[in-house]
Amino acid sequence: MLDTIFPPLHKDGFRMLAIAVIITMLLILLNKILGVLGLIFTIWVYYFFRDPDRFPINDDNYLVSPADGKIILIETVRGPRELSLENLSFIKVSIFMNVFNCHVNRVPLGGRVDEIFYKPGKFINASLDKASEDNERNYIKYSDNNKKTFVLIQIAGLIARRINCEIKVGQELKQGDRIGIIRFGSRVDFYFDTKYKVLVKTGQTVLAGESLIAAV
Repeated sequence: MLDTIFPPLHKDGFRMLAIAVIITMLLILLNKILGVLGLIFTIWVYYFFRDPDRFPINDDNYLVSPADGKIILIETVRGPRELSLENLSFIKVSIFMNVFNCHVNRVPLGGRVDEIFYKPGKFINASLDKASEDNERNYIKYSDNNKKTFVLIQIAGLIARRINCEIKVGQELKQGDRIGIIRFGSRVDFYFDTKYKVLVKTGQTVLAGESLIAAV
């Protein structure tokens, strides 16, 4: 019960929470109304950086969501040219995370990290389609035990200013493992094999590590 009300905090959140608490204390000394606003902001910072436990299905026949948020796009596309995958077809599912969603990203299916590529860019609204091409982003390419290729792209948004990738090339990941966090509103694009059957639809809300995105 307590974990529901007070979920664990992601390691990136401790410094931000400490700053918010100090600002709130100063605001209380200046003005009670400002102090209340500061307290609300501090609570929001805590919940933004929350890192609750998730319980994946642990079944290689399913792909779980890499992010909390809303499905905003499902389409069949060519792979990212940044990873030299433009000659292959993938299903792409885009998930938009607003400032109230948990922003810890997770791996949809176990596998080995093949490549990580960071690309600087703009900070336009992550809900827009062109964010996938224009915004600052981090590409993660990995393969499962059957050598199928998957791509996760962490994309910064209008407010987001930092993408934190916590994995490295060569690392073995299990379904639902944490891969990083994006600060303050963002998006994740997930590319997977066209042989999968998509189980979600646009407008649907999903949870990282638990909601089923697709099945073999």
